[in-house]
Amino acid sequence: MSDIRHAIAAMGTGLGPDVLTQCRALFDTEQSAFQAAVPVTQGDIAYGPHERHRLDIYAPLDATGPAPVLVFVHGGGFLKGDKGSSEGGADAWPNANVGRMAAQAGFVGVVINYRLAPDHMWPAGAEDVAAVVAWLKVDVAQHGGDPDRIVLAGTSAGAVHVAGYLKLAGDADICGAVLLSGLYGYTPLDERDMLYYGDTALYPERMPMEAVAATNLPLFVACAEFDPPRFQAEFLGLMQDRLARHGATPRATIMTGHNHYTMPMHLGTADKRLADEICAFVRDISH
Repeated sequence: MSDIRHAIAAMGTGLGPDVLTQCRALFDTEQSAFQAAVPVTQGDIAYGPHERHRLDIYAPLDATGPAPVLVFVHGGGFLKGDKGSSEGGADAWPNANVGRMAAQAGFVGVVINYRLAPDHMWPAGAEDVAAVVAWLKVDVAQHGGDPDRIVLAGTSAGAVHVAGYLKLAGDADICGAVLLSGLYGYTPLDERDMLYYGDTALYPERMPMEAVAATNLPLFVACAEFDPPRFQAEFLGLMQDRLARHGATPRATIMTGHNHYTMPMHLGTADKRLADEICAFVRDISH
């Protein structure tokens, strides 16, 4: 594990395809084994009319009754990303590993795809998360899940869409949210963001900052030690805003030894620090 941490530290805080490839290589062997041990229960279920409206379900490995439901929304800078192949090919573990982690913990794991920018701009991501929640409310009981114990989790753009769901739909239909390395509105828009949000003049009213800062919904918020500075600033901005509004910060962590990509990638590996935090959060708020 120390070798992996050293390799991640050496990459610094940059993003890009080369860094992504290096990060993935660190976990390929361990995640491929995890993939074989916890297969998808039912894949490519349609939750809406678009071809990207698909989700995979991972049944809990140890459940005696209706289980909490952990929904994972992948990242990809609004423009790319995938839930992982339901066929379970050797290269299909990223993002699917979070569903497997949930199943291993005794939850129903749900990993989704959503519509992508620039063809689908704001609020498409939040609308798709809302459509998933609506589908789960009706259908997740058939898969062993409790529709009254749904927790949303997202990383990067996925965290933005979970936060956007709170802005769009409120918090009545879920019992908590996990936000990993998200953007909530505490830093200026960049060019990539404009492909989803549109013109910068629209940015303030479209960002989910107010909804995330004001909600009484239980939150678990995290960033990585080697997240780009903007993501770290967003994390600190949200912590300060929550403290000012609520007199306390939400459950939170800074993941030492990880970067923007390895935060979700390592879930399900021998490094259980973040997995244990997330699973404890789900259990505590959905008992």
